[in-house]
Amino acid sequence: MKTKGYIADIVSILLILLWSYAAISKLLEFSHFKIEMGNQPIPPEAGRILIWALPSTELLAAVLLLFRQTQHYGLYASFFLMSAFSIYVGLTYFGFFTKHACACGGVFRHMGWGAHLVFNIAILFLNIAALIFYQRKEAVFKS
Repeated sequence: MKTKGYIADIVSILLILLWSYAAISKLLEFSHFKIEMGNQPIPPEAGRILIWALPSTELLAAVLLLFRQTQHYGLYASFFLMSAFSIYVGLTYFGFFTKHACACGGVFRHMGWGAHLVFNIAILFLNIAALIFYQRKEAVFKS
């Protein structure tokens, strides 16, 4: 049973690195991020909110994953963030939007939409596995 706990912890570490990198990249390249958010197929008011909400939420998810007491909240936050990003990338990849701006930070903005979708789905599956293993680990500790 210990292995399952380790899997949740390893995925949590990967997610901490992912969210920290994504948020810090956006903040370090804030002027570029702000321009790209302005090019999104969303209302401008939503874009102005998301400029601050996205990196803040990514950092919050990373912090939640750092501590045993909040790890499950971080896994759920990661699941919802990655689900939203995957839906957006999928809709863009399949041509549902006329605008194709990527407001991602760092190396992620250089990925093609197909590669980005595959990456996001892979992370999403790892996140789901971590949630399952975390819940099983907690059930063992409670019994």
